[in-house]
Amino acid sequence: MAPQHGPRRARITFSDSAAKQLEHITSETEIHALDRALVVVSVDPDVGEPIPGDTAGPQLRQYTDEVERVRLLYWVTALRTVVVVAYIEV
Repeated sequence: MAPQHGPRRARITFSDSAAKQLEHITSETEIHALDRALVVVSVDPDVGEPIPGDTAGPQLRQYTDEVERVRLLYWVTALRTVVVVAYIEV
């Protein structure tokens, strides 16, 4: 019998501005905290709260981890396979 796997994770990618923010994160603690938050969002892209706004584009969501002190703004692609991180706050 084949092993059972959990649901497939969404792939994480970064907008240009978020990629620039990543370049400035040098603390091991901040990197670890960010990694944990990204795993949460990749496993369940609906975990964040929708941000009210324009409905013409993708729905922005906000995920905040109060314990790790991380905030992500992101949107999910139509096929729900990619999460695009637009803003990072650690």
